[in-house]
Amino acid sequence: MASLASGVAASTNAPIPDTLEQRLVACAACHGPHGAGDPGHPDIPRLAGQPAAYLALQLEYFRSGERKNAEMEFLTRQLSPAYIKEIAAYFSSQQAPYVSTPAPALTDALMSRGEELVRRGDASRGIPACTDCHGQRLTGRDNLIPGLTELSYDYMNAQFALWKGQSRAAEKPYCMAVVAIRMSESDQRAAVAWLASHGGAVAAETAHAAEPPLPGWCVLNRGANGP
Repeated sequence: MASLASGVAASTNAPIPDTLEQRLVACAACHGPHGAGDPGHPDIPRLAGQPAAYLALQLEYFRSGERKNAEMEFLTRQLSPAYIKEIAAYFSSQQAPYVSTPAPALTDALMSRGEELVRRGDASRGIPACTDCHGQRLTGRDNLIPGLTELSYDYMNAQFALWKGQSRAAEKPYCMAVVAIRMSESDQRAAVAWLASHGGAVAAETAHAAEPPLPGWCVLNRGANGP
């Protein structure tokens, strides 16, 4: 019994390994070991394949409290900038299988409107196409703009609500807040439903035009190498 007790004490007092694998344990509990997300909890986003600098910036926002989520704020509080970049690079490099999540059934007219907004925007309301900023294949661009192809309807809809309320942290000039405020509720639902249903097909397209310049009022402050 004495030897068993001493063994338990030794294992309890053993130092936590200072490895990437150990640092990923908390991330994997929700996002999965390869960042595929959790289809049973569509509010937990997929991280696999997202631009590394974008992921690192979001972790910095959580750590500083600029972006609000109690669990993420707690988990990132003790992470050093080097650890944040290491974790972001890991998930960015992953190519986990995509598991679709449900989106509401909309009318054909609304789905067509959603595709129009995603691919062409609405110049009459100053709304750029999603592809203008997030890439022609919607997989992200400039290393700080995320891909939209493998995010759930619920997650994207929730982020729109945060943008509209100007309560999600972002680099100035807060491009997505501007876009979200200009979009009606109907247009928002249409665009998000179309993205959730068709984004993967757009990403698989091999022929696509060169990336257009970002809208003039939406130029990133940070360089492509990230923070």
